[in-house]
Amino acid sequence: MLGNQIKYYRQENKIKQEELAEFLGVSFQAVSKWERGASDPDIALLPKLAVYFGVTIDELFEMPYEEQMERIENMISTERTIKEKTFESAVTFLENRLKNAPKDTRALSNLAYLYNHRAHSDHELASYYAKRVLEADPDEKAGWVAYLEANGGVCGDKWYDNHFEVIRYFEEFLEKNPGNFLGLYGVIENLLADGRYEEAKPYIEEIKKAKKNHQYLLYSGEVAFGEGRRKEALEYWEKMVKDYPQTWQAYCSLGEGYQKMGMEKEALEAFETSFTMQEAPRIYDGLCSMAQIHEKQGELKLAIQDYERIIRCLKEDYHVTEGEQKEQYEREMKRLRRKLD
Repeated sequence: MLGNQIKYYRQENKIKQEELAEFLGVSFQAVSKWERGASDPDIALLPKLAVYFGVTIDELFEMPYEEQMERIENMISTERTIKEKTFESAVTFLENRLKNAPKDTRALSNLAYLYNHRAHSDHELASYYAKRVLEADPDEKAGWVAYLEANGGVCGDKWYDNHFEVIRYFEEFLEKNPGNFLGLYGVIENLLADGRYEEAKPYIEEIKKAKKNHQYLLYSGEVAFGEGRRKEALEYWEKMVKDYPQTWQAYCSLGEGYQKMGMEKEALEAFETSFTMQEAPRIYDGLCSMAQIHEKQGELKLAIQDYERIIRCLKEDYHVTEGEQKEQYEREMKRLRRKLD
């Protein structure tokens, strides 16, 4: 571990083995051996190493950056809930990292994911208690409000349900980053969700220039559908797979369009195509949609098969055989089996 840390801090500071060796008064071969784990530096050199890298001696013996990051990312993806002490330890490591490297986007992203993970866990718990309120008293509005908030549901209050803050953020983001695809993607999706179709149109024209893919047609169809021009919407959506026949995302988006139209048979076919045409690692969003359609149709056995395929995909493409990524679908299968019984 010490050798890994020496290598990490050396590379982080763009220092050659020869430079470090000269400072410490050893050969560069000695430094190479430390980094390969073939030997350890003399204990008397540790204070000089710490001073040279600008860290404490304790930090030289901490888990290396890459291993820490992998541990945190694995925890985020596999744990349903993260223990408080483990959470705080991860946050402390990431915040300390940012003191030395404030633009480390991996550390920043992992902090965001950690807090989102905890928020999701808290919402799960809030949902459980809110449902208990409604079981005790079906007319208790507090339980109704808490359940909707915990699950991102719509309560019918346009002020409460809107995405005004998100839209404003991405509009300001695009002023600083004109033509940025992710910024355009974010603002369009949220404008459409709020039914602000006229405001979305200029951004849709911009996204057509930002990336040559099916999304211009997707969003044009969304606007047409929202404005009541269903036939035109369907033409846009079907044009996606005509113009981009090798793009699995176009078929997945077409499936979503068919779903909105109530064309469930066609939606299932499009989702199936979107999944089968992919190479590993495959994205299984379409299978999730298929499971929902099959359950809605009362085809519970087919919905279970959809979840089984997701679990196989996790194993074959992502080598996931345990943890929350898999268990969430196992819970869905268990729920459906209870309904079958």
